[in-house]
Amino acid sequence: MIQIGQQRTGHTVTMASGTTKHVTLSWAALTDTGLRRDGNEDSYLAQTPIFAVADGMGGHSAGEIASAAVVGRLAEHASADSVEPSAIENSLRLAVDDMRTSAGDIETGTGTTVTGIAITVANGAPAWLVFNIGDSRVYLLRHGGLEQVTRDHSVVQELIDAGHITPEEADVHPHGNVITRAVGFHEDPVPDFALLPIEEGMRLLICSDGLTKELTNYGIRHFLLANPQPQAAVNQLVEAALGNGGRDNVTVVVVDVLAVSDAEAGR
Repeated sequence: MIQIGQQRTGHTVTMASGTTKHVTLSWAALTDTGLRRDGNEDSYLAQTPIFAVADGMGGHSAGEIASAAVVGRLAEHASADSVEPSAIENSLRLAVDDMRTSAGDIETGTGTTVTGIAITVANGAPAWLVFNIGDSRVYLLRHGGLEQVTRDHSVVQELIDAGHITPEEADVHPHGNVITRAVGFHEDPVPDFALLPIEEGMRLLICSDGLTKELTNYGIRHFLLANPQPQAAVNQLVEAALGNGGRDNVTVVVVDVLAVSDAEAGR
């Protein structure tokens, strides 16, 4: 497990996007082993311009190696003003090489999910680059409504898409833990990408499935709305996941956009 960054308030990133923009953020992150696991295979990165969660698999040691490799490589972008999709892909390929070097010949293999957001430039304006491989998720809370931005790469999601089961049935499906894409396991780690304009007042949640196994979207929305400060929000979300069973490692990152302004106005 690697934890990079944790809490920050009022951090400003200067964007060189035609007209320079200030993006003022506030964020917090928290991880917990849970109540039924011996170790924590989750890792996270919470440091501008990139925020990410990785949920390792392949056994305790292998899972830790995989998630730590991904987060470590993504953290190399911490000094950048913005991040492009090609940079994310390159970091994930380097992380796979790191896994092979560190894990050696682990018979069960090693791999990890990864999901996150990174500041990028789209059409001359700052935007969130959302990326995802596996079943860790990114949610957007805006104007009181909660939206799942990422789409799970999992067997149950494919069954839902095909109309064979409902989302409610997916929660108790025996293949609920089976993912169809991962970083590692001899796959090319190419994420799904999406763009979100960065807007004042938006809140983003990045989490491992240790949270979504224990809380419905309604519950997640409740705790995000009830706790205006990011640190209180991550504390309450993790506490609620543990209170509902804590069957897995749980990792939560909450990022708030406090302001988006022109550089001249921010001086």
